[in-house]
Amino acid sequence: MSEMSFEQMLEESFKTIRNGEVVEGTVIDVKPDEIVLNIGYKSDGIITRNEYTNEANVDLTTLVSVGDTMEAKVLKVNDGEGQVLLTYKRLAAEKGSKRLEEAFENKEVLTAKVAQVLDGGLCVIVDETRVFIPASLVSDSYEKDLSKYKDQDIEFVISEFNPKRRRIIGDRKQLLVAKKLEQQKELFAKIKVGDVMEGTVKNVTDFGAFIDLGGADGLLHISEMSWGRVESPKKVFNVGDHVRVFIKDINDTKIALSMKFPAENPWNGAAEKYAVGNVVKGKVARMTDFGAFVELAPGVDALLHVSQIAKEHIEKPSDVLKVGQEIEAKIVDFNEDEKKISLSIKALLAPETNESEDADVADVDIDAVAAEEN
Repeated sequence: MSEMSFEQMLEESFKTIRNGEVVEGTVIDVKPDEIVLNIGYKSDGIITRNEYTNEANVDLTTLVSVGDTMEAKVLKVNDGEGQVLLTYKRLAAEKGSKRLEEAFENKEVLTAKVAQVLDGGLCVIVDETRVFIPASLVSDSYEKDLSKYKDQDIEFVISEFNPKRRRIIGDRKQLLVAKKLEQQKELFAKIKVGDVMEGTVKNVTDFGAFIDLGGADGLLHISEMSWGRVESPKKVFNVGDHVRVFIKDINDTKIALSMKFPAENPWNGAAEKYAVGNVVKGKVARMTDFGAFVELAPGVDALLHVSQIAKEHIEKPSDVLKVGQEIEAKIVDFNEDEKKISLSIKALLAPETNESEDADVADVDIDAVAAEEN
């Protein structure tokens, strides 16, 4: 047997590798766009940026350090320059695909960063494997703009797994729905009518605002927003506002809310404040042909009948008054039970006005006047 040369013995000392084989190596050099591995072969292994990650223009020196050990898959034993071309991302994708298949079968909740926002949904990457989350499965409510999710970590489950068709679908919506149902169950188990709660304005409509109570939404109707008049909820609330409300009624899963706290009722102490004979100031809130309604305080309106505006005859209030005008008048009638107050300017102008005239004012049906107005 002839003796082997040094070169032959050196050649024999190296392992053999084949295309498609998975090898392990130690990083001996890192450049921004290339990683060099010692894989125990006669040639070093090279992983280019494109074969390391799907992220564009990433600096590999920020991800890998000399001395790190890593696995890679052989693409070419000889890349034409005597080096072994390796891929890290394709091996990771194969492992990721297997990982996602197991997650799909086990209904496992996954967490990943949103890598891309598309017109039709979001793209996340799990171990170099792309998962698409359609816009309809991103949230439990319609969202027109998904850009806020960019670079955010989100939770989801795999609802469809078909790697042969490159179709791996994620679903975030079902997690949100399940979580909300659990929160709703917990909320209804502890709340009752009369409870004061903190909430966040979720949506504002022409008839009211929906308040997120942390598990369920409650409706704050426009009539329950203030003791005073509210022209439009959109002038009072914005989405995201924090509010303090109390539960007025619970009907199955529907919650009616109010901000008209009893302690803040403007009619508290009204008997003394608006006693007959008192002189008060107010602002003309609205007018009819029969008289003007004067706001004495938010939630407290009084009727100034057309016959009590001036000493002379007036056809209608708008001939001498304007909405928003501040006036001073005398209380000539007060009915706390029916929450009715009658005013007279004429009583201040002519103190000698007899009681029968005042009595006529007291007999005016304010509800009827209001009905005429509407």
